[in-house]
Amino acid sequence: MSDPARIKVIVPIPMDEAGVANRAEQLPDEFVRPGFKPEFEAVKWGAALGDSYHDTLLMDWTVFQAGITAEQEGYAGVLIDTVSDSGMRPLRSALSIPVVGPGEAAFAMAMMLGKKFTVLTMWPEWFPLYEKTLTEYGWWKRCASLRSINTRPDVTELLEGKEEVVFGKLKAEATKAMEEDGADVIVLGSTTMHQSAAYLDSELPIPVLNPGQVAYKMLETQIELGITHSKKAFPAPEVPNPQGILKGWYS
Repeated sequence: MSDPARIKVIVPIPMDEAGVANRAEQLPDEFVRPGFKPEFEAVKWGAALGDSYHDTLLMDWTVFQAGITAEQEGYAGVLIDTVSDSGMRPLRSALSIPVVGPGEAAFAMAMMLGKKFTVLTMWPEWFPLYEKTLTEYGWWKRCASLRSINTRPDVTELLEGKEEVVFGKLKAEATKAMEEDGADVIVLGSTTMHQSAAYLDSELPIPVLNPGQVAYKMLETQIELGITHSKKAFPAPEVPNPQGILKGWYS
């Protein structure tokens, strides 16, 4: 029996093992295809909440640091555990193995399933993360709206213990997205919201996309098909600087 294809899943916020385990619950054993092994790892330092341009820069840099050695470590692919797709394009430049981000993956899937999607998130402080990616990808015409429930997120404990309040708020805001904005698909705005996906999908008449799962399955498929990103689109640096990248926590 051959060894499973290992996938490095990078959590963009530093946290302890319990926090990483909560994030890993979005990919239960029965969801992972035989022959694959996702391994979650949090960055060693960096952002706290992703609530500012300050944190956006830190997430890009620390995810890039954490992923730069994935290929030489024997991983078959890299999954970034944030809808901001932090560090994704630089990692594609540095690596030949496929690198997938939940934002790009879920938005692309949403455009296959409907005409207009809404990004439904916890608080408006995360809007700049989606503004960055939607602008970079050129997909604003397919986005009905960005909506939040104005609730400060917990990126470690996630939604546990808050379901009764948070789930209702999410359903109400998603309903407004349908009725007022014309959304026909909902994309959850964070992989930390994965615990609400099944509830919302059962309560709403339109698809609800759990971005971490969509991105993971897209990565599995790329690995199985033996395809990866174009080096014409993401050229490797002529003069790489691995020692400089790995200084500090990763030295």
